Amino acid sequence: MSKTEAAPRGGEDVSLASEVKTAVAGFMGDLKTFTADLEQRFTKQEERMTMLERKTVTTARPVLGMADQHAPHQKAFDAYLRTGEDDGLRGLELDSKSMSTAVNSDGGYLVDPQTSETIRSVLNATASIRAIANVVNVEATSYDVLIDTTEAGAGWADETSSTSETGTPNIERIAIPLHELSALPKASQRLLDDSAFDIENWLAGRVADKFARAEAAAFVSGDGVDKPTGFLTHTVVDDASWSWGNLGYVATGVDAAFDGGDAIIDLVYALGAQYRANGSFVMNSKTAGAVRKLKDADGRFLWSDGLAAGEPARLLGYPVLIAEDMPDIASDADAIAFGDFNAGYTVAERPDLRILRDPFSAKPHVLFYATKRIGGDVSDFAAIKLLRFSAA
Repeated sequence: MSKTEAAPRGGEDVSLASEVKTAVAGFMGDLKTFTADLEQRFTKQEERMTMLERKTVTTARPVLGMADQHAPHQKAFDAYLRTGEDDGLRGLELDSKSMSTAVNSDGGYLVDPQTSETIRSVLNATASIRAIANVVNVEATSYDVLIDTTEAGAGWADETSSTSETGTPNIERIAIPLHELSALPKASQRLLDDSAFDIENWLAGRVADKFARAEAAAFVSGDGVDKPTGFLTHTVVDDASWSWGNLGYVATGVDAAFDGGDAIIDLVYALGAQYRANGSFVMNSKTAGAVRKLKDADGRFLWSDGLAAGEPARLLGYPVLIAEDMPDIASDADAIAFGDFNAGYTVAERPDLRILRDPFSAKPHVLFYATKRIGGDVSDFAAIKLLRFSAA
């Protein structure tokens, strides 16, 4: 604010009232100038806010988060899901913020968070004899199991007779090589960026589930070529003529069927007493359904369900593992196994599941290279017995 001074003219005295009047007049002038400038600034700010508000209302862009439940695209999509009518979808105008990934089963639906924030996968049985087998972690390319297959010789001696040489135990080595289980799924980078949930974690979970099912099948029927050796691929002989390197079987007495429950009892007692204490049955669901109907001579079911939550069902007092990779009941099928699998089957593996993310080799897609090293084989041929559905 300027300072107004009243200079005297020709030596005349200026009165105090005149000086105050001149100062007040100058102050009022400066105040009016400041007020006018402030009003001009407020006017410009109001015009700017009005312009931004008009742009927002006119564009009506949807937010990326929770969309309006009554938005046109939501109504059209609901109508398509309920009735198959796609006229509403065809008439929609895509906003610039909408995802451009095609809507199809390859993943286009995933970019709309209003469709689903998770994927419900088809459930698959992953029960494996891993749950009852001997599982070891190794850092080498193979795992060797040393087995003493014979008895040491012994005999009675008296005080005066010389002691003769007795038999010496033989040790056999069973080598279990580790094989590589791999998967190489891919997804577009745009899908990974725009999806409503974590695609990478979902893919990792699906790969792990597939690996579990692949190894479960190999532990039962794998041929040993670039995969574990299943216990059913070894030579199976009548238990009466069993020898090391083979698995013994007990026949049901009827081709492709049960002849009562006696065959299951015979199977249990075909196994050595030293193995029975830790014995388990292994069969698939169809076979289990047939076994549940078997009764003893007094009309009591051989099968009993667990008394507590999470406790496995029991057959003749032994737990039952439902492994869907076991064969169905058929002519000459070895559909039921019984044994101490902790002693009879060994799973050797590297414990880590490795997933390599490769965004360069297949642009614009991202490759996920997953690998796991695992092997398996029978480690004690005396610890597992099979029930064969045959007359003899």
